[in-house]
Amino acid sequence: MSTETSLLRDCGRKINPADRLETICEYYFSRRLREVARLNAEGHDIVSLGIGGPDRPPHSDVIATLCNEASRPNAHSYQVSNGLPELRKAFSDWYRRCYGVRLDPDSEILPLIGSKEGITHVGLTFLNPGDGVLVPDPGYPTYASSARLIGAKVITYDLTEENGWLPDFDALERLPLGNVKLMWVNYPHMPTGRAADPELFRKLIEFGQRHGIVIAHDNPYSFILNNGKRHSIIQIEGAKEIAIELNSLSKSHNMAGWRVAMLASNHEFISWIMKVKSNVDSGQFRPVMLAAAKALALGEEWFDELNMEYRRRRVIAEEIMTELGCRFSQSQTGMFLWGRIPDDEPSSETLADRLLYEAKVFIAPGFIFGANGSRYIRLSLCATEQNLQRALSRIKKFKRPHNNNNNNI
Repeated sequence: MSTETSLLRDCGRKINPADRLETICEYYFSRRLREVARLNAEGHDIVSLGIGGPDRPPHSDVIATLCNEASRPNAHSYQVSNGLPELRKAFSDWYRRCYGVRLDPDSEILPLIGSKEGITHVGLTFLNPGDGVLVPDPGYPTYASSARLIGAKVITYDLTEENGWLPDFDALERLPLGNVKLMWVNYPHMPTGRAADPELFRKLIEFGQRHGIVIAHDNPYSFILNNGKRHSIIQIEGAKEIAIELNSLSKSHNMAGWRVAMLASNHEFISWIMKVKSNVDSGQFRPVMLAAAKALALGEEWFDELNMEYRRRRVIAEEIMTELGCRFSQSQTGMFLWGRIPDDEPSSETLADRLLYEAKVFIAPGFIFGANGSRYIRLSLCATEQNLQRALSRIKKFKRPHNNNNNNI
């Protein structure tokens, strides 16, 4: 026992964490992956269909750029928090080429060490303790947990299958909006796979302008199984005045572990967020930024090959859903498949647990994305065709309590 610990005990002084930790739990996947690791260590060979982390590498030219740049003697110093000019320009060119959106690389783009980091930066920039933030249910859990860490009031808005997983604007108008400063949206939507829609973006911009609410759009899935349609909220006239868009190379370029993302908005919003960011980090690794710029310059053949692989995987994922008796929409986009569990299943959590311990297949139960996801499960396409087939084979041997013959929706 250290001297310091002994002194604290002798004085009768108890150390407690900050109150904010009472408002959040450890991230579900962080806890669950420890359990998967334990089972694997016992020899169970779990097939993981839970995490949306691409299993394929980035383009070989991107890796070569990283290696070459990392060997330079001047590559290892601190960098500025707003990123290299080469990276900001690459993001700007990418948006112009892929979305038809023009962004000033010097004043309307801010590179991030991952979108998850950016979500917290946005909250710290716009929310005071007690301010309201609109968060989708179901939706990415970090929107809510980040807001709670800041001390903001989380106000959920419902997304339902009956409404096509779109916000109900009449219901939004009935919410207590007086103290709401920020609204999180995410299309193509995770976890439901609902595609982006310019008409929805127009309504969101109008809603934000009418109530003085910043619309923060998280857009990492627009390149995956998108049926050739890529949408950005910044495409909408007047969007820069009220909206922020986050984007990422994690899914689109198989660079999840590299932690390269960005946000785009007007120069004033960017300057405010930069105040937060510059006090939190000291920039990204220079070789990573230069390699990211190389990735952003890749042509359409990269996305064609990427989506060809995901289409093959999606076929097997649909077979798994069908085998489980789940209903799902074939119009979903992105790298997941979202399905409604049979009525005779007690809950998504129960089904996920039984699959893990009996079939040795890890999936994501929908309740972790919000109450409206409690009757759904999510399969990740970030597994090889071989592993998806292994999961299907195991699930075919998995015995559900009752037979169910639900059809696709």
